[in-house]
Amino acid sequence: MKVHQPYLVQVWDLLLIQLTNWRWSWRSSIIIGILAPTFLIATFSAFSINDVRSAGYILTGNLVLSLLLDGLGRVSSNFAYMRLAGTLDYFATLPIHRSSLIIATVLAFLLLSLPSALTTLLLGWLILRLPLAIDPLVLLVIPLISLSLSGLGAFIGLLGRNPEEVNSISTLTSFVLFGFGPVLIPLERLPEFMNILSLFSPATYAASALRHVLLGQADRLPLLLDLLALIGFMLLFLWLVIRRLDWRTR
Repeated sequence: MKVHQPYLVQVWDLLLIQLTNWRWSWRSSIIIGILAPTFLIATFSAFSINDVRSAGYILTGNLVLSLLLDGLGRVSSNFAYMRLAGTLDYFATLPIHRSSLIIATVLAFLLLSLPSALTTLLLGWLILRLPLAIDPLVLLVIPLISLSLSGLGAFIGLLGRNPEEVNSISTLTSFVLFGFGPVLIPLERLPEFMNILSLFSPATYAASALRHVLLGQADRLPLLLDLLALIGFMLLFLWLVIRRLDWRTR
């Protein structure tokens, strides 16, 4: 008879396993997560001279991009690899709950995404010379963004038929979330249909929340709505992953 460890012990052990798997490549992953957003910040800074609001969009939008690259991109690749290599089948033979594997994996990539996100924020601040008004709620907002995007990445990783297809879907999804809404570009400069459709994107609420807690900028969406939307996306994506993940009969 299989004996289940306490749930939190399962999550902790699986978290350590996932972090250990990235011990050889975490440095290069962090560099990639920093370079693309920083180059975009430096490029777009030329168009935001003396425009604090536009500069704020550039900073927070590229911070969302950093979290997209680390959360959605790497998590989708990780789940695709685990499925192809039979790692998911191996974990299914262990006396653990599938939700503990999903939560541990998402938490691992949250930890791995923090260095590049914080470095992007620091370099963006230095390049744009923006006055920051950091709210303590940033300690809640950044993890919520990372967890919701990682949940989406896990679902994509289980959805694609092979790693190549998963990479294509995750790249396309990242570009759509990043460019399809008021993430990098202010709301009034976008077509009306895009403003409406962007309400169904987690990146919209992520960027809005970051503008609230990092810059103190007023937004069309109140911070409470941003937080509730991010929590909703996180729970929805994790539920979809649990439903999609093949597992033993309980």
